Amino acid sequence: MKSQRLFRAASAIVASAAIPFLVFSLQGCGKSGAAKTEADQASAPLERAIDFKIGIMTGTVSQGEDEFRAAQMIIKKYGADHVKHVTYPDNFMNEQETVIAQLVGLSDDPAVKVIIAGQAIPGSIPAVRKIREKRPDIKIAFIEAHEDPAMVNSTVDLSIQPDQLARGKTIVGVAKMMGVTDLIHYSFPRHMSQELISRRRDIMKTAAAANGIRFHFVTAPDPMGEGGLNATQQFVLEDVPRELKTYGPKTAFFSTNCGMMDPMIKAVVTNGGYIPEQCCPSPTHGYPTALGIAIPADKAGDMAYINAENKRVIADHHMTGHFATWPVPEVMLSIRAMTDLMVDSVEGKADYKDPAQVKAYMEKLAKVPITLTKYDEAKGNSYLFLVSNIYY
Repeated sequence: MKSQRLFRAASAIVASAAIPFLVFSLQGCGKSGAAKTEADQASAPLERAIDFKIGIMTGTVSQGEDEFRAAQMIIKKYGADHVKHVTYPDNFMNEQETVIAQLVGLSDDPAVKVIIAGQAIPGSIPAVRKIREKRPDIKIAFIEAHEDPAMVNSTVDLSIQPDQLARGKTIVGVAKMMGVTDLIHYSFPRHMSQELISRRRDIMKTAAAANGIRFHFVTAPDPMGEGGLNATQQFVLEDVPRELKTYGPKTAFFSTNCGMMDPMIKAVVTNGGYIPEQCCPSPTHGYPTALGIAIPADKAGDMAYINAENKRVIADHHMTGHFATWPVPEVMLSIRAMTDLMVDSVEGKADYKDPAQVKAYMEKLAKVPITLTKYDEAKGNSYLFLVSNIYY
C-alpha cells in the first residue's frame, strides 16, 4: 500500500527547477562535449586499423553516459570512417520501430562485419532476426540485454552482462558490511517483468532476511511513463528523506534504473543513508554528476583519478563508508572488450566462443580480476560476470 501511495503522489509532482537542471546539465554538457570529441576523433591517429566497419548502438548521454562514452572510445580506437554509431531513443519502450530500424540500418552498409548493441534494449532481438535474413555473415554481440535471456542466448553470437542473480546476494553482503538495517529497493512494473531483474529482487529479499536486514520494495514512477525522467528523479529526491525518517539512518538504497542514480546519490550525500551498489556499478555512474565533480579532458577514462575524486568529495561530506561500487564502469568495459573480441574474431585472431578468451579480453581492459559464468553451460555464448567492490 505504501508503494502505491508513493507512486500516486509522485505522479502528481510537478518537477522542481533542480531536476531539469540536473537533466539539462547531463544532456547539455554531454552533447556539446560529444560533438567536440567526435571532431577530435576524426583527426586523431588510429590506435587500430581494420578494413571493415563496426556498427554500434547505444543509449544517449541522458539514458546512459557510460555506454555512449564507450562508443566514442571505440571510434577513437578504430576511426570514425570505420565505426557507425547510432543511439536508440530515450523513450525506447514507446518507439520500438525506431529501435529496430536503427539497429537493422547498421547492416545496410556492406562493409559492416560486427554489430554491438549496448544496452540491448527491447526490440533488439526482432532487429537481429531481420539482420540475419539479409546479412547472416555479421557477428552480433549484446551488452546488458533486456529481453528474455534464453532467447538472447539462442539469437546472438555473444552476450554479456553483470551476474544479476549473484548480485542479489553480493549487494546484500556489501550492505551487511556497512551495518545496514533496512534496504529500500526502487523499481517499477516494466523492469520487474524482466526475468533476471525480478529474480534478483527475490534473491535480495531472501538474502536480506538471512542477514537480519529488513527489505522494502518501493514502486517508483517509470521514466518511460507520463511524467518522464523528471518525475522519476523528483520522486527519488523526495522519497529518500522519507524512507530515512521512517526506517532510520542505517537505511540503504538500491534501484533498477540508471536515471535514478544521480538523484539517489545526491539525496544520500545530503540526508544520510547508504548505497551499496548502483544498478550498473561504475565509478562514473551517477557519482561525478551528483557530487559536482568536473572531470578534466585529460582525465576522462582515468578510473584511478575518478575513484580518488569520488572518495575525496564523499569524505568532505563526512560520508566515508556509505558508498560502494565496482572499480571500473561495467557497461563501458563490456562494450569495449566485446567489440575488440568480435573484431579480432572476424580477423581470425580470436574465438568469441571460447570462455577463457572472453574473460581475458574483459580483464585486459578492466585491469582487475573478474568472475565469469556462462548463462547456459550446454549451449550459447551468453556470459555473466562480477567484479569485486571498492568503498568510498
